[in-house]
Amino acid sequence: MNAVIFAVAVMLVLSLLRVNVVFALLIGAISGGLVGGLSLTNTITTFTEGLGGGASIALSYALLGGFAVAISKTGIPELLVASILKMIKKDGDTEKTGLAKTLIILALLLMAVFSQNLIPIHIAFIPLLVPPIIHVMNLLRLDRRLIASVLTFGLTAPYILLPYGFGFIFHEIVAIQMEAAGLAIDMKDIPFAMLIPTAGLVIGLLIAIFISYRKPREYTQDIKIEETALTNVNKKLIFFTVLSLIAALVVQIQTESMIMGALAGILTLYVTGALKWKEADILLTDGMRLMAFIGFVMITANGFASVIQATGDIELLVASSSSLLEGNKALAAMLMLLIGLLITMGIGSSFATIPIIAAIFVPLAIEFEFSTLAIISLIGTAGALGDAGSPASDSTLGPTAGLNVDGQHNHIWDTCVPTFIHYNIPLLVFGWIAVMVL
Repeated sequence: MNAVIFAVAVMLVLSLLRVNVVFALLIGAISGGLVGGLSLTNTITTFTEGLGGGASIALSYALLGGFAVAISKTGIPELLVASILKMIKKDGDTEKTGLAKTLIILALLLMAVFSQNLIPIHIAFIPLLVPPIIHVMNLLRLDRRLIASVLTFGLTAPYILLPYGFGFIFHEIVAIQMEAAGLAIDMKDIPFAMLIPTAGLVIGLLIAIFISYRKPREYTQDIKIEETALTNVNKKLIFFTVLSLIAALVVQIQTESMIMGALAGILTLYVTGALKWKEADILLTDGMRLMAFIGFVMITANGFASVIQATGDIELLVASSSSLLEGNKALAAMLMLLIGLLITMGIGSSFATIPIIAAIFVPLAIEFEFSTLAIISLIGTAGALGDAGSPASDSTLGPTAGLNVDGQHNHIWDTCVPTFIHYNIPLLVFGWIAVMVL
């Protein structure tokens, strides 16, 4: 049996059985190495040598995690919550429900988008921002499936398209892994290649807002959560926090390193006093712990990719697939996208999926004579597919954590299923279109 197929199958089965993703990748790599003819010693050595490829990404995540928690303690989330509540109250306690709903949806959408690129705090804002407005959403009879869809869109679309913050990390992974698989690319081409797939996500969002969940929904238990006030927000502290965000963005753009960008943001918080020295160690450690799991998955995924490349079975898989599909580019593109969907749904991380699929898909796509832009779109889309909808993804776990504070929002049926339908299906269709036309 082909070692690549066997390794991926083992990893997928173990992941779907809820085995820890790191262990699933490790066991899959060892199994694939042995099936591919490598000795146990060679397999372990190859796996270990491949771990270094994910080190910079893991450090980027760790520093961003620390930066995110530090920002969350400065008062910006409280300020945003209070501002939303203040605007809603101007409407006479839900008399103008349409405007109030629009304000909530727009505010949460913007915050989710900013959390990936402009204010790179990932899902850390959700438990701070969403629970205080649950009571208001209940009064407005706002369907929480809609809010889950809005938040998941904001947590996925920006990093797929924009090369800033977490988007820079995603694009960097795509570029590095494609080069490792034999195709060097310019990172500046990635946003253009991902434009059509991202348009599919936008359409999914519009369908969720204006068709699927526009009707009111009743929630029987109305647990009023204490609202956040503006009295404790220090305007000077907010100014320094915004300054740190600007510093992080500017340094990242200038150095093309998310590590240096996050470091610049943290140092700015230190120097200005927005981050107290006596609290800094605890906050940064908590933040790094928040992102540590994703970092370990990324490191392990690189070891996994290294092993399957060492078996030499990638070339055999490419040759046999090319022969089986008989040059049918349309079928090949759809098959690779579906494989990407299955892998990401299983491990819950689009970032960790790229190293796994790039080693297989790049040679296969070259064999089918896809253009460079088409291959970029194929790898990026195949990696992103499944992030929305996976029960193990931060993009679904985060929204559920905020919306289920009163026990009335089911993770699978109210977050995973709606986001899978509205985002994975359009992304699959538009991703396929992008691969075929670019």
